[in-house]
Amino acid sequence: MSPEMFVDILRDALWLIIILVAAIVVPSLIVGLIVAVFQAATSINEQTLSFLPRLIVTLLAVMFAGHWITGMIMDFTIELVQRIPSVIG
Repeated sequence: MSPEMFVDILRDALWLIIILVAAIVVPSLIVGLIVAVFQAATSINEQTLSFLPRLIVTLLAVMFAGHWITGMIMDFTIELVQRIPSVIG
């Protein structure tokens, strides 16, 4: 295996991780920001008020993006298996 091929595989894996994590974390960050602005505007300093909406949005993101995430991981795994002959030879 050449170092360039290893770097390409590592780059693809890291990019996949970034995309999949962003699909789950970004909606939670947006909801957290909205709740924080609401809390700042109303002077409510309750910590649990921001936790529950973020938890619900994160679970919904996992529910709705789960099929897509699984497909992306499966496609990457199939691509890795198909690269085995070029990695060995």
